[in-house]
Amino acid sequence: MTEQVETRVERKERTRRALLDGTLALAADRGFAALSLREIARSAGIVPTAFYRHFTSVDELGTGLVDEGVRQLRLALRELRRTPDARLAETVRFVFAQVSGREDLFGFLVRERHGGSATLRGAIAVEMQLITRELVVDLSRIGALDSWSSEDLELAADLLVSTVADHVADYVSTAPADRPALVERTVGQVRLIALGMAAWRTRG
Repeated sequence: MTEQVETRVERKERTRRALLDGTLALAADRGFAALSLREIARSAGIVPTAFYRHFTSVDELGTGLVDEGVRQLRLALRELRRTPDARLAETVRFVFAQVSGREDLFGFLVRERHGGSATLRGAIAVEMQLITRELVVDLSRIGALDSWSSEDLELAADLLVSTVADHVADYVSTAPADRPALVERTVGQVRLIALGMAAWRTRG
């Protein structure tokens, strides 16, 4: 009995994975907003009615992909920040290491960040905002920035996050041989931002 239950659970997870992977493949050609539930189900080898055993809607499937990408990255960054000697350059490289090998997923998220699905745009925006807010908290704990206004901390955090996010968008479409140079360029730009922060006179 136990083996039968485990097999059923495993089968359900395989089908769920097939729906997610099939969506990534289909969206690469036409975008998420253009996909129908019927063709997504077909890509996983199931009938449309069976789709609802895994997701309540196509939008929920899409937000599941956001969770696998941006949300998991945010949680991984949170764990990294607990490392005593986690430095800015290592954090930037860590982000790209998380993207490496998952270019299909992050390429999808890059496109949908400004794409046709309002639901996905909103879900990605929320996760990006959370990353920025958590970085604001980190910056506020730096001694040299403890007199900064909350507005300036948010300005700096948004600039740092946006810079890395823009280069992640380039990374997924860059040839593998050129990616290390792109990562180091991003590290350099983030360091320049940090130097500028040291000279900034807060408005607070």
